[in-house]
Amino acid sequence: MLSISEFSEMCHLSPQTLRFYHSEGLLVPADVNEQTGYRSYTFEQVEQAMLVMVLRGTGMSVKLVRRALDEPDAAPALLRQHSGEVQRQRQAQDEAVSDAHEFFTSWPEARLRRVPEMTVVSKLVPGPSAGGDQYDWDEADAAVTATVQNVVKTVELCGAVVSGTPWRAWAGETPEQKRQGITAEGPHWLVKIPVTADKKAVAALPGDVEVQLFEARDELSIFIPGKSSMAKYGTALSRLLMHPLDAAYIDISRMRHLLHDDGVETTAAICKLDETDMVG
Repeated sequence: MLSISEFSEMCHLSPQTLRFYHSEGLLVPADVNEQTGYRSYTFEQVEQAMLVMVLRGTGMSVKLVRRALDEPDAAPALLRQHSGEVQRQRQAQDEAVSDAHEFFTSWPEARLRRVPEMTVVSKLVPGPSAGGDQYDWDEADAAVTATVQNVVKTVELCGAVVSGTPWRAWAGETPEQKRQGITAEGPHWLVKIPVTADKKAVAALPGDVEVQLFEARDELSIFIPGKSSMAKYGTALSRLLMHPLDAAYIDISRMRHLLHDDGVETTAAICKLDETDMVG
């Protein structure tokens, strides 16, 4: 039998770690003295300790390691599952590093621009749940992306040509959309895609795709890199609201979010103050 200190030295696992693994049922001592509480291990348990270390080295949770040891036949599948999760985490970390680099090398600033008149097609995005107390931006973004891809495919099959960057806008163009937009179920968003289309292409579009005229307007816009989040949305909104304008204000009811590959550009229409507004 090996004492906990001997087993610790042989396996390069601290006594504290061995006690933790014991409490989690991962590496149970061969014997525990009832009077002193001293733990003892057999030499054969060194192999189990090695497997534990190998699996824990991958970043596996204690719970998953215990399952892999209890069900050896399931271990390869568990490793593949864990490997996929590690890849997703690495991708998320890489994206976060890229975002941080963008923010600290060139902080996003609001800018003015003139947007020309254009023809767009519009479609409601199936309403993802708001996810309880917090809005689920990942789920919403996935639904928006899927809808954009669907609409692009549809308009191209009908003979129209996508002529600009797609965007999403809050679904509030009709009383019914406004009513549903304040519910958890939604729908919350509309996708808009600029197109060039003749009458034949327009007539071929399905009923759930609406053709609209987007009127020319002045906008204030700000680009925030990376995936959407409530903090990024709030940052974009606050920057737009605080940007100084000459005898004008931004209309947040006419905001849109242009969907770039590397982030979201939030824009709002600029409304000029007339003399009556300025006097009041």
